Amino acid sequence: MKDVVPLSKATDTAIFGSKAVGLGDAERKGLSVPPGVALSGAIVEAVASGDERAIERVLKSVQPLNRPLAVRSSAVDEDGAEASFAGQHLTLLNVPSSAEVSSAVREIWWSANSDSAITYRQRVGLFARPSVGVVVQTLLDSDVAGVMFTLNPMTGADECVIEASWGLGEAVVAGLVIPDYYRIDRSARVLERKAGRKKRAIRSVAAGGTVEEEVAPNLVEQLCLEDDQLAELHGLALRCEEVYGPARDIEWAFANGTLYLLQCRAVTRVGI
Repeated sequence: MKDVVPLSKATDTAIFGSKAVGLGDAERKGLSVPPGVALSGAIVEAVASGDERAIERVLKSVQPLNRPLAVRSSAVDEDGAEASFAGQHLTLLNVPSSAEVSSAVREIWWSANSDSAITYRQRVGLFARPSVGVVVQTLLDSDVAGVMFTLNPMTGADECVIEASWGLGEAVVAGLVIPDYYRIDRSARVLERKAGRKKRAIRSVAAGGTVEEEVAPNLVEQLCLEDDQLAELHGLALRCEEVYGPARDIEWAFANGTLYLLQCRAVTRVGI
């Protein structure tokens, strides 16, 4: 088994982690995901330790990807139904060149081995040393992005719940905005749409990393999803349940008119 593979060939969670295999499943099933590669836990650890051969292999593997890049953790026991590790492992957005991927991989390995991450693991009953895979993908310049649940995470109702905002979806995930809120039933009927207050958007910057930008006043309380986009998201929700099973927590983005799946994991909490 190779230590570095295209996402479409990541099939073993024990080697590449749940996130990488989940995205690989999506690509194999014809869902749109940003191009990327999966790094095994073994090669990530080698890069973190400064192994020059491992670093060279990783840099060669990401060279064909369009820049900038997103570098995300894919630990073996991450994104499960019992423990998502949300907020515990580092994600680095807008890595501007393939040459800087090795330092990003090293930072992610250290974040997964930090005191807070280890404490979290112990709290959810995981005591083994983590095997930390990594996913490297082309970073989308998204117009609108957010999260979606294929059942209502607060009530357990059989309906799709969508939260959306301008720019990169990290504004929603990190709680920087009050996102737009939508509820859609199984037949694709929109049950509720409520504008949020989206005063900030996260955007990529040319030198690397991201920046918070002020949103134009006329867009702060304007709904950021049209009916056709809601229909596409509803279709993505149903397709994700076909591929992964029920009760999905999905991160998505629209870029240049195309809907992309960024992540799909089990909903870890239902009800207040």
